Amino acid sequence: MDCDVLTLAGLWNSGPQHWQTRWEHKHPAWKRVPHRDWNNPACHEWVMELDAAIAGSEGPPLLVAHSLACVLVAQWAKSDSPLRIRGAFLVAPSDVDAPAYPIEVNGFGPMPLEKLPFPSIVVASSNDEYVSIARARQFAQAWGSKFVEVGPAGHINGESGYGEWPEGEAMLAQFCAALAKGE
Repeated sequence: MDCDVLTLAGLWNSGPQHWQTRWEHKHPAWKRVPHRDWNNPACHEWVMELDAAIAGSEGPPLLVAHSLACVLVAQWAKSDSPLRIRGAFLVAPSDVDAPAYPIEVNGFGPMPLEKLPFPSIVVASSNDEYVSIARARQFAQAWGSKFVEVGPAGHINGESGYGEWPEGEAMLAQFCAALAKGE
């Protein structure tokens, strides 16, 4: 793939069986954006960490986010950072406005629903415990993102059986190629 990629793990980080971790092993040039506290993330702090990682990239990177990190990307887009990214591949965005969200929201809510100023794709599951398919579709529409429903895939993580996830990697490669062509 001809893209500088930054991966953004969600709440609790992405373990060894998660597709993000496996893709990083397969593509050693990709970098996971570090975060100080994966269990109790604070939005403002994480936005600053993301901004620093983008600043350290060779050029505008492609963000590959999962779960709460999708909300992070939307919050970063609102931060007035002068930095630019190529696009965002947003998988299983968590709904921080849902009453059953598992942690204190720490500045992530209310859910940002402003149009993103870069190309993006939202990939969602029809039975994700952290976002309903209707809300995921609403996020994609508000953000101006292409929407892809992958069927009943849980939270699209290692626990849901999405370790290697070659279909997702193919979607990402197509997205990267489209960005390279300026589509």
